[in-house]
Amino acid sequence: MAKRDYYEILGVPRGANDDEIKKAYRKQAVKFHPDKNPGDKAAEENFKELGHAYEILSDPQKRAAYDQYGHDAFDPRARARGGGGGFHDPFDIFREVFGGSGGGSSIFENLFGGGQDPTGPQRGDDLRYDMQITLEEAALGCEKEISITKPDKCEGCNGSGAEAGSKMRPCGTCGGRGQVLTSRGIFSIAQTCPHCKGAGRILEKPCKKCAGNGKQERTSKIKLRIPAGVEAGSRLRSAGNGEAGSRGGPAGDLYVFLQVKQHEVFSREGDDLLCEIPVSFVQATLGAEIEVPTLEGKATIRIPAGTQPGTLLRLKGRGVKNLQGYGQGDLHIRVQVEVPTHLNSEQKHKLQEFAALCDGKEAPLAQGFFEKAKKFFT
Repeated sequence: MAKRDYYEILGVPRGANDDEIKKAYRKQAVKFHPDKNPGDKAAEENFKELGHAYEILSDPQKRAAYDQYGHDAFDPRARARGGGGGFHDPFDIFREVFGGSGGGSSIFENLFGGGQDPTGPQRGDDLRYDMQITLEEAALGCEKEISITKPDKCEGCNGSGAEAGSKMRPCGTCGGRGQVLTSRGIFSIAQTCPHCKGAGRILEKPCKKCAGNGKQERTSKIKLRIPAGVEAGSRLRSAGNGEAGSRGGPAGDLYVFLQVKQHEVFSREGDDLLCEIPVSFVQATLGAEIEVPTLEGKATIRIPAGTQPGTLLRLKGRGVKNLQGYGQGDLHIRVQVEVPTHLNSEQKHKLQEFAALCDGKEAPLAQGFFEKAKKFFT
């Protein structure tokens, strides 16, 4: 089944600016949100499509790639087109556009005034962690363990914020309304109660260990699996490893953003790798078999006789594993012919003999060039 055009999904022209794209997404995302259409599979698919379309068209680089290549820009089999693999969770995109760190449902409720009970369970905030990995780890995948200090569930009250047996009671400052009235001349202004923070209720006996917060700073060790084929800027989600929730609410998520160290031997382009290998003048002229490095050990490659500087040779399947599981890229070897700089008298004499024997006949590139450029020498 052919994919729908992203501009058509959002209902905007191709020349739409960022504000128009965001406005169109907000309008339709609310319309098709699963919470507003429970059990409606068609609405759910529309909601996912909207998320994918907005993710691409709100990013200048991705939008440029889409405008040039269409959906092929994000096909994992169409390498080196600047698109890149899969899409983010449509609920993550919804949260980013509408704000907030809670799940899609709670934001949707807040948009229409339903909201959540401020004294009830609250989801914890999402956290960010920046990690640097090597090219080998990015290409082949690995497991890492990180230590992160974050607000975690209080052991004294198990996250409730209350001492054992303690209950909630109406706030004495606002009388349980969550708001207090402040007189300004003939006007009265309602403001959030500074004592209960708008909840209307407070704990009889806050937990002594966390002062009623339900959280304590604690260092946790978290194991992460880095999938083979990730690129710099990739984002991994570790569910439930963000900040602890309040009053028994679920924890947020931890988002790990990856940066890849520059490699001393290889450079990466999509799923392919490039390595520049120096060979001697004799090897390039007569041909040779040489050993070259790969990410998984050494390999042997044949240098054909008469190889020119800059020639690219390929080792199939020795590149980066594809993130979506579509095989493995190639390793390209760029030949650099190394010209000797320190010759003894015997070596110079032999080369002079060789030059005399050639008499320019073994230099077709030079002959072709000077034939084209001869008018500049007259």
